[in-house]
Amino acid sequence: MSKVQIKVMDNGGFRVTGDVELIDMEGNVFPAKPAFSLCRCGLSSNLPYCDASHKGKFNSVVRAPKPSEDK
Repeated sequence: MSKVQIKVMDNGGFRVTGDVELIDMEGNVFPAKPAFSLCRCGLSSNLPYCDASHKGKFNSVVRAPKPSEDK
C-alpha cells in the first residue's frame, strides 16, 4: 500500500495522492483515482473535487506549526 499524502495548497484545494478511498456521509464510494484535489472553497461545480473555480476568489495559506525546541 502506498503512503497517502494530503498537501494543503495555497489558495486552493487539498491535493491527495496515494492509495485512499473517498466516501461520502452515506457510505457511497467515489471512483478511485491515484491523485485528486478536494475543494476547500465550495465554488467547484465538480464537488467534492476541485475544478479551479477558486482562482482569484479564495484566499487561504495554511502552514503547519514549527516544532518547538526543548530547552
